[in-house]
Order: sequence, then C-alpha cells, then structure tokens
Amino acid sequence: MISRLKMMAVLFCMAVTAQNGIAQKKVSRRADAAVLQMADQALRESVQQYKLLMKQLPPKKLPRTYEKGQLLTVTPYAWISGFYPGSVLYLYEYSKDTALLREGVERLRQQEKLQTVTANHDLGFMMYCSVGNGYRLFNKPHDKDVLVQSAKSLASRFYPKVGCIKSWDGVKSLDGKRMLDFPVIIDNMMNLELLFFASRVTGDPSYRNIAVTHTETTLKNHFRPDYSSYHVVNYDGETGAVKSQETHQGFSDNSTWSRGQAWAIYGFTMVYRETGNKKYLKAACKMADFFLHHPNLPADKVPYWDFNVGQPGYNPVWNFDPKRYPEVPRDASAAAVVSSALIELSGYVKGKAGKEYLAAAEAMLRSLSSPQYRAAAGENGGFILKHASGGVPGNIEVDVPLSYADYYYLEALMRYRALGE
Repeated sequence: MISRLKMMAVLFCMAVTAQNGIAQKKVSRRADAAVLQMADQALRESVQQYKLLMKQLPPKKLPRTYEKGQLLTVTPYAWISGFYPGSVLYLYEYSKDTALLREGVERLRQQEKLQTVTANHDLGFMMYCSVGNGYRLFNKPHDKDVLVQSAKSLASRFYPKVGCIKSWDGVKSLDGKRMLDFPVIIDNMMNLELLFFASRVTGDPSYRNIAVTHTETTLKNHFRPDYSSYHVVNYDGETGAVKSQETHQGFSDNSTWSRGQAWAIYGFTMVYRETGNKKYLKAACKMADFFLHHPNLPADKVPYWDFNVGQPGYNPVWNFDPKRYPEVPRDASAAAVVSSALIELSGYVKGKAGKEYLAAAEAMLRSLSSPQYRAAAGENGGFILKHASGGVPGNIEVDVPLSYADYYYLEALMRYRALGE
C-alpha cells in the first residue's frame, strides 16, 4: 500500500503539471476510439468557429452571447472575461494555428490590468482561465507574477470569522425584499484553484490555507443531506453564523440549480487533486451521483437549468411564468462543466464508479457534439454550443450560446484527448 506521504507527493506533482487539469493522472481506463475521433472533429470545427468569432470582436471587447442575430460583448472587467482568451488558447494548443496564438496573447495582455481587482470573487474565472492557461503553455515568469498578484487580490476577500471568501459586496435577495450582507455562492469553489496555484509557485501556504478553509465551510453549509447544493449561503459577517440558504439563479431556494451543482462537482474534484484529502473526493463523488442519478436528468444528460422546475414543494420567490418557456430550458454550460469534471474525477476513482463517471462524460460529449447542441460551421455568431442558460429568473441569456459553455466544452474535449495519449 502506498504511504500517505508518497500519495501526497504524487498528487502534488500532478497538480504542478496539471494546471487547469489538462494533464491527467494515468489510469487503466482507455478512451473510446469513436469518442476520440468525435473530439478531434469537434476541435477542428471549433477552430474555424472561433476564427469567425475573432473577426467580429472589437479590439477591447469580449464575447458574451449571440442573440437575435447580434453579437453581445463585455469589457475585461466582466466575470466571464477569462473564458474567451482561455478558449482561444485551448484551440491554439490543439491546432498550433498562429492566428489563434496572436489573438490569445493579445487578449492575455488585456487581462493583466485585472490583477488588482478586489471588488468580487471572480478573479479565478477572470485570470486563471486566461492567464493561467497562458502560463501553462508558455511558462513565462511575467504571467506567474500576474497570477500571484491576482491571488493576493482574491485573498483580500477572505474573512476569518466566516471562513469564506465573500462573493459579492451585498446584494438583494431574489425576491428583492432583503439585503444579503455576506453572500457566498457555490460558484466560488471554482476560483480556489488560483489560490492553490499561488501557494505552489511562491511557497506561501496562506493562499492554500484560505482555499481549504473556504472548502471546509462550504462543505458544511452549502449542501443538503443528499449532496445537492444551495446556490447562496448568507452569513453573519461578525459571527460566521448562517443567516439563510437560498438561490439567486435557481428555481427556488430549496431546488438544485444545475450549473451550481456542476460548479460543486468540478470544484471539489479540483480541491481533492490539490490536497489529496479523500473527504473532498467522497464529497465530489456524492455530488456527481446526485447529478447523474437524478430522475429529472434527461436521457441525453444535458440538464434542465434547474432540476426541480415546477415540481410540488418547490416554490419560487420570483415571478415564474411557465407559459414563457413551454419547454423547460436546458443548460449546455452545466453539461460542459460536469463532463470536464467527470473526466478528471474518473481518474481518481477505481472500479465501477470510475467507469460510470467516464461513460457519463462520454455521453455528455456525444450530446454536446451533436447537431442538437453544437452549431454548424458559420452559424451561432461563431460560438460553438447552443442551448445554454445564464439567468432564467431574470430572463437573461436563456437558451443561447455562452462563452463559459464553450470554454468548459473545449476543456473537456482536450482532457478526453489526453486520455488517449
């Protein structure tokens, strides 16, 4: 039996070489040849899609979505700003297309000014998905320095009394009747990878300690007994007590928002990779099992935007009108995130469960790569995936392409290809 010390060393080496999870732990399972072929085709066509998207973008704008024949953009200060540069770099990594390289490097330089942002918790998304991929590919000390400063900025939002990084600086509840003074959202698990990175490259354990403490607090307060996740936990900033568990993007406070569950699966899988603590592996598996075995998960494994839309016992506090959406919207972005997470998770779990996770990831990738979800060449404004949903309660970005759906889809394809190498 391998000693715990040796296991920790193995996991540490994996973490050093597996930034963003591309390099996989070697496992006995083999990639399916047909899925590998499908992944290659999807990546080839995605290169052409993003070269089309690239030509439409103004110099200082980043893609948000494509609606009613119009490309909608954001500035680098938007929480989604890191996904487009990261996607471009994944596609360059696959294709070695110099046009993508030039675009990716230019966009990375635009992201640099964000390294001192302290106004939200999204620096992991904004910087690690962009500059982090750049550092992984090109190993430039300057990019490492930018990431470390970004981690310092993110760490400034950690409150020891609560044991969490504060997500937003106060926000109204979904019904608009209350202020949430210390909201922490499940999405925040995704931003912790930046902190683990900073500890690895600096030797300063404080970043890692913050990430682990946030994970512990989240595991304690963000999940129900069946390991479904709340979207928002509002804390008392002085005592750390839980004031409420609710939603800001799901159907109801007690429902399970599918992308929130996806963030949880991905986040706890990543934290296991970084720490070797099997408690987090067990939690990630239970979160994945909830997702995959839920009776409301469609046969194609691309979830509805929430698992409990319209069900008895789930009462929305927002003005839900079922006539607005005769068919419950899907969220391809949730499937993309989960497929990427499951590929990694399958490498940490032996036996039947590991095979199930990999098979589920393959099924999701098959669905996402089908004409139902992946746009034909030249369509969809240059975005790759269709049928993602951003904020259904606010009727924002419903059944549209989204930059983060593309990012995690491309990451999943690249992770799967790595299994075949």
